[in-house]
Amino acid sequence: MLYFDYAATSPMKKEALDVYIEAARCFSGNTSSPHDEGTRASLLLEQCRTEIASLAGVLKDGIYFTGSGTEGNILALLSFARNKPKKHIITGMAEHTSVHSAMTILQSEGFNITKLPLNEYGVVTVESVKAAICSDTALISIQHINPEIGTIQPVEQIAVEAKKRGILFHTDCVQSFGKVPLHALHADAMTFSAHKIGGPKGCGAVYLSPFQSVSPVFPGLMHEKGIRGGTVDTPAIAAFAEAAKTAASLEKLWTLRHLLKEKLNGSSIKWIEGNDSNQYPGVIGMCIPGIEGQLVMLALNAQNMYISTGSACDASSATGMKAALAMGMTIEEARQFFRLSFGPETTESEVIKLAQALLHVAAQAVML
Repeated sequence: MLYFDYAATSPMKKEALDVYIEAARCFSGNTSSPHDEGTRASLLLEQCRTEIASLAGVLKDGIYFTGSGTEGNILALLSFARNKPKKHIITGMAEHTSVHSAMTILQSEGFNITKLPLNEYGVVTVESVKAAICSDTALISIQHINPEIGTIQPVEQIAVEAKKRGILFHTDCVQSFGKVPLHALHADAMTFSAHKIGGPKGCGAVYLSPFQSVSPVFPGLMHEKGIRGGTVDTPAIAAFAEAAKTAASLEKLWTLRHLLKEKLNGSSIKWIEGNDSNQYPGVIGMCIPGIEGQLVMLALNAQNMYISTGSACDASSATGMKAALAMGMTIEEARQFFRLSFGPETTESEVIKLAQALLHVAAQAVML
């Protein structure tokens, strides 16, 4: 098996799995229980909260554990937006499905939503955000790393512009947490996920600035200070914190990316990417003219090579990928899109085999 779909999910790291098993065996109490076993579990939970906050460069008091990045995005956006009198929100056309879901809910509640496109380099520009701001803007939500083409959005500058105007800023860091530094973001809300970095599925976290007032989506709940209901999964959170300690080497990912580009040089395969300065090397968007991305995926699947046609959350979409469409591609062009993504275990020999398989598929497309 050759796995090139780390942006969808990463295999669980051995260290994280070991911690999960140990925590499940030794910390069985409910963190909200007042007895000694509950206290032991609660102490472990708070240690993990401290570790996640430190890695994200945020205050521990703002970290709330969730069941996924999707849940974190929805909780952050609904909680913040509903607590403001203003009714205008700015986001991107290529945001994760969970962000669009929250926007649909808020639009039904009377909010006006502005969705900004990506430019030819795959980013939402600071200028377009500034131009969209109006006197009624309450919230801006722009992802950190696009999950389909890996472009890094200028969220540091957007956060500065938002702060100048007293506008709340949320950024989806599901694809960036544990991979690139986050300490300079200065966002009011950030979202993280465990399984993108070798932790367990069904576990994530959201940061909500303790300096901002928050209205819980489901009032009256007890866990996580009322922000999120349900007994927390202490073993999963412990494994999440462990997985976050070791990131894939960016230097290695750049080496793999450059190797693939070298092997594909001169072919018809089109790269959809930004400049090196605003590109995460582990995620690669591509098109082979004349063949749908779904067919590319199936051809490689037959060789036990696993890629994606985009975000796994959009696998049933028939309208192409959001990033491709946000960059101005037609639906027909966007349907040719597919995504490769590398991780810590990806090797150069695997990338060479991948390149050979892609060249074979591209050659067949030319013959059709």
